[in-house]
Amino acid sequence: MTATAHAQEEVVADGGPIMIPAQTSLQEKRPRALKHGDTFAVYDPNGDILAGPGSAEGLFHADTRYLSLLQLSLNGVRPMLLSSGLRDDNAALICDLSNPDLYDAAGHCLLKHDQLHIRRVRVLWEATAFERIAVKNFAATALRIRLSIAFAADFADIFEVRGATRERRGRNELEKVGADTVTLCYTGLDERLRETHLQFEPTPSSLTARLAEYVIDLAPGQTTAVFLNVGCDTPPTTQGARRAFFRAFLSARRALRASSSQAASITTSNQIHNEAVRRSVADLYMLCTQTPEGLYPYAGIPWFSTAFGRDAIITALQTLWFDPEIARGVLGHLAANQATEIDERADAEPGKILHELRRGEMAELGEVPFRRYYGSVDSTPLFVTLAGAYLERTDDIETLRRLWPNIQAALIWIEVYGDRDRDGFVEYYRQTDQGLANQGWKDSHDSISHADGALAAGPIALVEVQAYVYAAWRAAAEIARRLDDDERARDFDYRAEALQKRFDQEFYDEALGTYVLALDGDKRPCRVRTSNAGHALFAGIALPERAETVAATLMASFSGFGIRTLATSEARYNPMSYHNGSIWPHDNALIAAGFNRYGLRQHAARIFEGLFDASTHMDLRRLPELFCGFPRQRGAGPVFYPVACSPQAWATAAPILMLQSCLGLGIDPRGKRISFDRPTLPAFLDDVVLRGLSVGSERVDVSLMRSGADVLVQVIKRSGDIEVVTTA
Repeated sequence: MTATAHAQEEVVADGGPIMIPAQTSLQEKRPRALKHGDTFAVYDPNGDILAGPGSAEGLFHADTRYLSLLQLSLNGVRPMLLSSGLRDDNAALICDLSNPDLYDAAGHCLLKHDQLHIRRVRVLWEATAFERIAVKNFAATALRIRLSIAFAADFADIFEVRGATRERRGRNELEKVGADTVTLCYTGLDERLRETHLQFEPTPSSLTARLAEYVIDLAPGQTTAVFLNVGCDTPPTTQGARRAFFRAFLSARRALRASSSQAASITTSNQIHNEAVRRSVADLYMLCTQTPEGLYPYAGIPWFSTAFGRDAIITALQTLWFDPEIARGVLGHLAANQATEIDERADAEPGKILHELRRGEMAELGEVPFRRYYGSVDSTPLFVTLAGAYLERTDDIETLRRLWPNIQAALIWIEVYGDRDRDGFVEYYRQTDQGLANQGWKDSHDSISHADGALAAGPIALVEVQAYVYAAWRAAAEIARRLDDDERARDFDYRAEALQKRFDQEFYDEALGTYVLALDGDKRPCRVRTSNAGHALFAGIALPERAETVAATLMASFSGFGIRTLATSEARYNPMSYHNGSIWPHDNALIAAGFNRYGLRQHAARIFEGLFDASTHMDLRRLPELFCGFPRQRGAGPVFYPVACSPQAWATAAPILMLQSCLGLGIDPRGKRISFDRPTLPAFLDDVVLRGLSVGSERVDVSLMRSGADVLVQVIKRSGDIEVVTTA
């Protein structure tokens, strides 16, 4: 067997349904995504859905694809794309199209190109996709056209779309066709009936279970509109497709505006940066789903549009200064889904925090272990860390009092299950072969290796996980103190101090100038330079005397757009890999926050500049999940990663945290104080205005302006007696 064949076999055997398909690049089509609640849609720039092998296009609800084909044509020909884009608030996708040259059967030109303008406006609301197709005649003569809409539903599970093969599937039921409605039906192996309901207005000239056709007469300058609603298990409304579209559009706009109304706003001297920030904020709240416990940011579209523990916690940490309501929702929802018993198939143990929640047919049947899956080693300490950070940001002691049993259960998991060999470090190993082999944030099969490139054998103690555990003990100590349990607070502080000392002894490597990636199952250090070490700065476990050396080693991996996940000198370095040389915005934002913690704001500003420059080359100014780690070339943008999620929650939140890091922004609710500790503005910003910074129920607007080598801070508006202080 060749080395290449062996590598392919290894990936297939280890990945299974976990792997992300890479037969086609998402970058080729520049997909357009909408989301509301548990429903999301991925369209091509024309507004069509043309799902094929490896394609993520479709209308999805609860991890099932309810629409796999939606194609508009004029006289049997696909319209030409003029432009397409999302509204600034993500409430609608707008696609502008025109007709190509149209010919009759004999080859005679019936209509020259660019005589018809077609505008498609699509809204997603309450498990239904609403669309308005407006056609206007710019020709000098009257026209008769045939407008067709082809549609189909494969009811594929999200893991099938990702590449999983199923030996058996459910059955397609008989379609139901009315004068202006079609229902496509599928009964899964779970015996659940899933239905796609299509409703048209006006009534089509002809309608089958696969095609709606309109014969339209248009006078010069005349406009007509066709409305189409596609509901996922949601029957057509009695009000008709037209009225339903406008009501959904209005509701979507209001909901997005309401969800972000409590957040601070950011404006700067750089208009391109302002566009990027508006897109980040719009994406953040589009990805948020209202759960019984509050707002919860789903991880990313298309592959991860569901509740993930690690992703949501990190997103909440990134946006805590900006909108603490997200953190409250994340804490509540994860507490409600905390494991209470041992379930090896789900990698669950008492006190452990969720990795992933799925609602599709394959998850319900146990064909994949992700119905409620706990295979992440870091979600549990990060949960405690977020709880402490939320208390520090809000002084919401009542919420923490309610969460205290969940926090204590998480701490017990860290001690009992996380540290099975009682060496003081938290390790992971998977309990099911179907689960994730690597259970840190770098969870691809080849992400944890030794200097010679050999993969590390478990159980594995990751550098960043020990950092998160340290932060969790510190957070638990502060929470205990606020709950008047000083004895437990002292115990938690002692545990943190002991871990910090042992961590420095076992993980710091003088020759590398940084922390090793991990300790393998034999306690051998994985002596490779990775971005993971930066999380030790983020969490505060690094000794102060290590900070500058670790930072210098990290910045040696700076590509010009960001710090790579793996240094170029390492055996497994590949700038096109998922975790071994690529650049992840959230990873860089956490590292920049670590630089801020240790007073290294110039490094933080440089990372911010690199990622901002990268975003200027991105569609919609949107930072994706990751991009390739090739060195920056003069006059060129970053190289895209083919199947990166976009938008993705912790990537879209990265600029929000990076701004906080550069400004040294801190909020003290008990002292009613907002502080800026040695603020630094990156080179692309001359001034920043933060409006609606909240301390409890009171708010303040603040301006920061470059003045030579300094940054001047000025209060513009204040409600209440909030104090704003600056340290030079």
